Amino acid sequence: MQISITFKNIDSSDALKSQIQEKFDRLDKMFDNPAEANIVLSVEKLRNIIELNLRCDKIKIHMKEEAENNMYAAIDALVDKVKAQIRKYKDKQRRHLAGDKQSIKSSAIELEEFEENNS
Repeated sequence: MQISITFKNIDSSDALKSQIQEKFDRLDKMFDNPAEANIVLSVEKLRNIIELNLRCDKIKIHMKEEAENNMYAAIDALVDKVKAQIRKYKDKQRRHLAGDKQSIKSSAIELEEFEENNS
């Protein structure tokens, strides 16, 4: 994964860079193709803000996370959210390619049962 990190109103830190690199290397394993991430770390008053623009093949993710007084907590929260988004996208693709229409079938069955019970 190609990662570009921008610091805004905060001093550049090798510890933050290595933390981000470590966390996003784990996410890179979830992608089939190379990904590109643009990360902006900023501080506004007491809020630590991390913004992410992630592009890989057909998936594009833009997220923003805030934490008070701790940039590492913001990074961890953002990575968790991104991981959930990637899983959601991959599950949706897997269901689409497999032709799994379970949700439509189950809702039709529930509707029929509801109509029978109310008749």
